[in-house]
Amino acid sequence: MAKNISSETQNEAMKVAKATQKPGQTKEQTKLIALGIEKGIAEYKKQQKSKARDRDKSRKQEIRAKARAAETVDSDTTELETNSTRPMLPWGLLVLSWIGFIGFHFLK
Repeated sequence: MAKNISSETQNEAMKVAKATQKPGQTKEQTKLIALGIEKGIAEYKKQQKSKARDRDKSRKQEIRAKARAAETVDSDTTELETNSTRPMLPWGLLVLSWIGFIGFHFLK
């Protein structure tokens, strides 16, 4: 476990242990207190990393859900637009052709 603890954390733990050192306390006792503080700091950092990962996962899931919802709305809208414009095209061409035929017949 001591291999996972950074020197920065060890230094910080030693500072805290020395700051709380009581008169008559031996160096070994101070080192043991520093080790306990190191373990506490390491555990705290692990918990924070875990919470950060969980937050990232939930944020990514929300983004994916929003993207899926937007994608389904876009596909529905596109489908409605294509269905509503397609039937008008043949009828419009038919009306134009009849107007053209009638106009050609009267101009003759």
